[in-house]
Amino acid sequence: MSTHQGGPALPQERRLVTEIPGPKSRELLARKQAAVPPGIGTTLPVFVTWAGGGVVVDIDGNSLIDFGSGIAVTSVGNAAPRVVERVSRQVADFTHTCFMVTPYESYVEVCEKLNELTPGDHEKRTFLVNSGAEAVENAVKVARLATGRQAVVVFDHGYHGRTLLTMTLTAKNMPYKQGFGPFAPEVYRVPLAYPYRWPTGPENCAEEAAAQAIDAINKQIGAGNVAAVVIEPIAGEGGFIEPAKGFLPRIAEYCRENGIVFIADEVQTGFARTGQLFACEDEGIVPDIITTAKGIAGGLPLAAVTGRADLLDKVHAGGLGGTYGGNPLACEAALGVLETIESEDLVAKARRIGEIMLPRLRAMQERFDVIGDVRGRGAMIAIELVKPGTKEPNPEAVAEIVRRCHAEGLLVLTAGTYGNVLRFLPPLVMPEHLLEEGLAILEKALSA
Repeated sequence: MSTHQGGPALPQERRLVTEIPGPKSRELLARKQAAVPPGIGTTLPVFVTWAGGGVVVDIDGNSLIDFGSGIAVTSVGNAAPRVVERVSRQVADFTHTCFMVTPYESYVEVCEKLNELTPGDHEKRTFLVNSGAEAVENAVKVARLATGRQAVVVFDHGYHGRTLLTMTLTAKNMPYKQGFGPFAPEVYRVPLAYPYRWPTGPENCAEEAAAQAIDAINKQIGAGNVAAVVIEPIAGEGGFIEPAKGFLPRIAEYCRENGIVFIADEVQTGFARTGQLFACEDEGIVPDIITTAKGIAGGLPLAAVTGRADLLDKVHAGGLGGTYGGNPLACEAALGVLETIESEDLVAKARRIGEIMLPRLRAMQERFDVIGDVRGRGAMIAIELVKPGTKEPNPEAVAEIVRRCHAEGLLVLTAGTYGNVLRFLPPLVMPEHLLEEGLAILEKALSA
């Protein structure tokens, strides 16, 4: 193996020198199985030594094309230079004090940036936590305290995390909820506008789904009892479902009319992933609270809750926080991420990825009737696989295609309530030749 390290200087090439996984990865997998519980799954058991640009390099020397970005985390690329520089400098200064004990400037600077960049020109406040689930849970806490109400409304196919509350908010039972009950109270689920599967067709989806959701809230809960509506602008783990146009604005309008806090969960969709800085900008949605994580800090654990100042200022001192929330290393990483997004115009690069991927995938849909739907925006793209001639989910085809892609050195991820969606989250810095090569591997797997 060569001696170069990770980051964008890595050769941007697919290179297979062993089978996937190779012998060294298999040895480590055996160690993992002996030390780690099976509940911690592994999509592709290759153990990574370096990563950067659009590739990950494993311990056996294989260089794989990365269509996963650590589940939308390394959007600016692994070991992005601005992130490395800032974190390296900070780790030599101090690693932790706890912001609630003795604060530091980088935390404040991240909050100022998020107040500026998130949708809306109203006065905002931001605080930092460790994970997307923690951000969503804190957003609900704020909404409940600020409104004096308890009920929380979520949507079919939604995913919001694995803590008790966010697991309750999540729609899919297996693997996220199975056996982990009882769940948190005062959580209610209503229909999502899922165009591909809407019974009367995509043209009726937005209006009918919104009407059904609002009717269910009014009849089953009462609008005056609802603290918050929590929704992903594009449903992530549910299968990259982009709600039919008009659905989100109608739900946001209903929230405004009834004093309900509209919480946009942008954990997976934020930070340029969809070809806009935040996905809710697509239809001009201005959330009362927005939660962010994943792509915010280039791989370091950080998440944020940003919202209307009049809501967040209602919380008493000590009601928010946590030991590690806004760790100085993660804050410096986040500032490096934001610098990279701006300096390299990654919003435009995300749109370019969509311009390349969507036509190629739609051409594959014409060839392969196993592809029922192609959808997504920017660099958040998915195909839904069905049994030919039907809309019956085809998770078996997904499993086989994933196996073939992985064997050829293309890392792909799955998703979907029915386990039948292939999702693509390439780093926004991925070279176009790797994107094209990855699509060719996918097409070969579909042909087989």
